[in-house]
Amino acid sequence: MTKPRVLVTHSLVYIGKEELASRFDVEQLVSEAPVKERELKEKLKGKDGVICFLTDKFNLPVLDSASELKVISSVSAGLDHVDLKEATRRGIYVTNTPRALTDSVAEFAVATLLAIAKRIPEADEIVRSGGWKGGWSLTYMLGPELKGKTLGIVGLGRIGSAVARKVGGFGLRVVYHDIVEKPEIENELSINFMPLEGLLAESDFVVLCVSLTDQTRGMIGAHQLGMMKKTAYLVNVSRGPVVDEKALVKILKEGRIAGAALDVFAKEPIGKSHPLTSLDNVVLTPHIASATVEARRAMALRAFDNITSLFKGIAPTDLANPEVMKIRPLDQLKML
Repeated sequence: MTKPRVLVTHSLVYIGKEELASRFDVEQLVSEAPVKERELKEKLKGKDGVICFLTDKFNLPVLDSASELKVISSVSAGLDHVDLKEATRRGIYVTNTPRALTDSVAEFAVATLLAIAKRIPEADEIVRSGGWKGGWSLTYMLGPELKGKTLGIVGLGRIGSAVARKVGGFGLRVVYHDIVEKPEIENELSINFMPLEGLLAESDFVVLCVSLTDQTRGMIGAHQLGMMKKTAYLVNVSRGPVVDEKALVKILKEGRIAGAALDVFAKEPIGKSHPLTSLDNVVLTPHIASATVEARRAMALRAFDNITSLFKGIAPTDLANPEVMKIRPLDQLKML
């Protein structure tokens, strides 16, 4: 039986070339930089499958170039880089790795919440730059205590639920907003559902944990930011386009919220001239919420297992478009 021809767009680190070659007729790119569209279109010609990153854009022109493509296995939780509707129409199976990074992202959300509230990066910079001139005082570098405050979680999926579990020891009141109410999780964690506007108005800390969809794109705009308390903090570990970045910069500059911690941005990477980089009341990180050894290893292994299962004619748990089986039955994928 002929091996599936598979493109791997970046180094998977935790999966050796020998292991890849034992399953697939593989071509692996080694650059850490995002693959340019022109190169991706060229490399996908004649390929049955691809293991890709979220920086690889599978838009209509790219899919047009990949007439033999049957599987897209993404090393990511989100799939906003893939035209899922078009891929399904063409009979292309799409998988992701959402379960592999839940705890790492939730931990990071809590870490950045603490970092911005306790002004840790700001304090570190003061010490390193020689700006620490005084000794100790009752009013120097003050931040809020978490105990007794309200945490609002927007998006109570795997990551949002994990955030709620991890903050259990801080004495926070936790509320959430989602497109559907989740009474089982409410009962388990003693949290309450709120409409988005009410959550924004009442919360001292707002953590965004939603996927990027047509409904969530721009869901936190000038109007919504204007509802937040002047003492409130925004944490975004979802996707950059969920927040109107220009509106956020304006709100932060005017001091109409206390601060923000952002791991994701409207366009990545951002440069040093980006308006956010000049603000003291923000913590900025380069899309690293899942950057633990455990999560990244699990993501790579899961993506490898997903594409392997499909070429064995088995639907993996992380199949993002099960309706594709009506277009191209699973048995037509069997090449292993």
